[in-house]
Amino acid sequence: MSLPRGKRGIGRFAALGLALASAGLTAGCFQPLYGTASAVSGSPAVSTAMATVDVEQIDAPNGTPEARLGNEIRNALIFGLTGGGAAASPAYRLKINISGNNQRVIVDTTTARPDMEIYGIDATYSLTELATNKVVLTGRAFSRSSYDIPGQQQRFARQRGERDAQNRASNILAEQIKTRLASYFVSGG
Repeated sequence: MSLPRGKRGIGRFAALGLALASAGLTAGCFQPLYGTASAVSGSPAVSTAMATVDVEQIDAPNGTPEARLGNEIRNALIFGLTGGGAAASPAYRLKINISGNNQRVIVDTTTARPDMEIYGIDATYSLTELATNKVVLTGRAFSRSSYDIPGQQQRFARQRGERDAQNRASNILAEQIKTRLASYFVSGG
């Protein structure tokens, strides 16, 4: 049994009104990531708190892809945390450990050479509050980026594809860590 046409319209209108009313009530609970005011009174804005994070140099053996990627991740994080501006005096220290790996996904059956590979970076990180020297946040992040090998004779194209995949993976990883730090600071840290 169904309701008459007029009653269904009123029910939909009431549901829409209820949804808009609940959206209006919760609108004050949201805080923009790059806003200058905090949703929680007394705590600094997220962008201000994120600018107080000092990103340590990422340890990796010199001359390895991980050394270059460590620098790439660190630079992306510093830019992401400060917004390109000057860093505030540090209140937190972020330590990151990374490891990279390369996986062959598609292999040519006649030549046994890869046609497509995936470059991955795994990271563990910890955020330490400098005032108390207490670890307040730990986590793991990973990113994967694929690249094609355009023909067997084009070895430089393969190297460039791998490097571009490494750069994409490092930027994705830096963005993941930045987002997790922002979540920590939004929750009141």
